[in-house]
Amino acid sequence: MSDIEDLFEKLNSNNAPGQEARSKSKEIELKGEMLEGPFVDFSHGDVDAFKPVPGVLENFIEGFEKMGGEQAYTEYRGEPGLRRETADKLEAFTGANVDPDAELIITPGTQGALFLAMGATITAGDRVAIIEPDYFANRKLVHFFRGEITPVELDYTNHTDRAGIDLRQLEDAFKNGTKIFLFSNPNNPTGVIYSKEEIDEIAKLAQKYGVTVIVDELYSRQVFDGSDYHHLCAHKQIDKGQMITIIGPSKTESLSGFRLGVAFGSEEIINRMEQLQAIVSLRAGGYSQRALKSWFSEPEGWMAGRIKAHRAIRDDLTELFNEAGYDVRKTEAGSYIFPAYPSIDLDC
Repeated sequence: MSDIEDLFEKLNSNNAPGQEARSKSKEIELKGEMLEGPFVDFSHGDVDAFKPVPGVLENFIEGFEKMGGEQAYTEYRGEPGLRRETADKLEAFTGANVDPDAELIITPGTQGALFLAMGATITAGDRVAIIEPDYFANRKLVHFFRGEITPVELDYTNHTDRAGIDLRQLEDAFKNGTKIFLFSNPNNPTGVIYSKEEIDEIAKLAQKYGVTVIVDELYSRQVFDGSDYHHLCAHKQIDKGQMITIIGPSKTESLSGFRLGVAFGSEEIINRMEQLQAIVSLRAGGYSQRALKSWFSEPEGWMAGRIKAHRAIRDDLTELFNEAGYDVRKTEAGSYIFPAYPSIDLDC
């Protein structure tokens, strides 16, 4: 197998979210017997469960009616007025200062932001620390950019007051030449939130060893039971120039179809991300960008109701898995539960 064939073998997208439709009518072989679909896919959240934020269609239409260069062909990093409005919202949400002209870019989804951020920071041979378990694409993207993975364990099952990151492993990774650290908070897929003490230590270690940090905060608005959440980007001990925060309105707000993400932080990295976006996708869809006007501007009580609905799904699923004998840590945020399988003796 050639190097390029090996690379794309590792990127295998057949079972990625949205691709499961390909396998609904396929057969699978189990213990010598062919079974016919459709099959139930537990790999990702059901984005059809809830309607998008009220008013988002009207904002999209407003963008369409502007047409031409004013909205269809915005600056590569996004329409300036929307960047300013979005920066104000993110400052209020995170407590970090965000310069809309130098430190923020609108991207085609948070997946697009993740690709750009990693492409702007990883070169061949760079050591990249990633959490295990974490978002399924992280490992694939490190492979694609020819980085070397250093896994850091998340012992999420044995703690209730913190995420469970092995901070000793993290420091060892930093000592041994790691250049980039990538993690999601809340963690996807376990749904755990990093404690203040863990965020403090991550900030301290990143600053001490000069490591660039990319933090995916996609589910940071969907927090349950009054759990505390701490934004690394607002931490006084970490230099803004060495980190990128990724966030967007995809899941909680049910706006996945608009393909919108936002990255903010280091001016140098944002500049690189813009240069990369210019040759990958040019910009986030101009008309779709207007949907960001609905983000953080939902009707009063709407977000509380949406979180309550997601929490009810979490509670029902957790109860079902517990009754079936699976150990499930009650998640603090996000759209997933991550049960630990009991010991199973399989003859396959």
